[in-house]
Amino acid sequence: MTAMSNKEGKHRFPSGMKEAAGAALPHYVGHRQRLRDRFRKGGAGAMPDYELMELVLFRALPRRDTKPIAKALLERFGSFAEAVSAEPELLMEVRGLGKSSVTEIKLIHAAALRLMQGQVMDRPVLSSWSTLLDYCRASMGYAKKERFRILFLDKKNRLIADEVQQEGTVDHTPVYPREVIKRALELSSTAIILVHNHPSGDPTPSQADIDMTKKIVKAANSLHIAVHDHIVIGRNSEVSFRSSGLL
Repeated sequence: MTAMSNKEGKHRFPSGMKEAAGAALPHYVGHRQRLRDRFRKGGAGAMPDYELMELVLFRALPRRDTKPIAKALLERFGSFAEAVSAEPELLMEVRGLGKSSVTEIKLIHAAALRLMQGQVMDRPVLSSWSTLLDYCRASMGYAKKERFRILFLDKKNRLIADEVQQEGTVDHTPVYPREVIKRALELSSTAIILVHNHPSGDPTPSQADIDMTKKIVKAANSLHIAVHDHIVIGRNSEVSFRSSGLL
């Protein structure tokens, strides 16, 4: 009699085989404990990316050797950050992953973004600019499509809302200045920061980016709403319109 397994390789042993199974534990059982111990002692800094990914997969794949899957993820996407940021349908293409394991990976990404968002919400963003940039990079830096988001600020420059307004294609996102200003008025926002990403990885603003920003600034100024900046997020860097003299 053999163990039965489900789609993601979770084995269910008949009751009569439990003792026998326990007598010959798979080799990865001790490996898992060693990884957990190393994480407890040294944190994530003591582990390479693939081992950290193994830890993420442990709960979803309790009876599988997760090392080959973790290494396949990094080979496919390039890094831990890019893997957890990947779209679910792309993660599902990696052999050995199913819905449960993909959910675990995306949960890590969502938790990280929520933590970073908590560090900038309801706080003066101009005094914590580097934290804000870290948050924008984490939320948009690896996206495969352009996303246009707006950070809405109150009169004390505290972040009161963070919203993705549009999602476009790999190189274009339609933006409507009237809708941007309308939403700022709805939130009683007195200042905004525009943010969008370039999936190509190069954050250099295009002429279309520059023209669109000028239209939004003109519409905002007429209603006494300040546009503090427009940030273009690339894969490893970003460009500030204000720092570049474009605003």
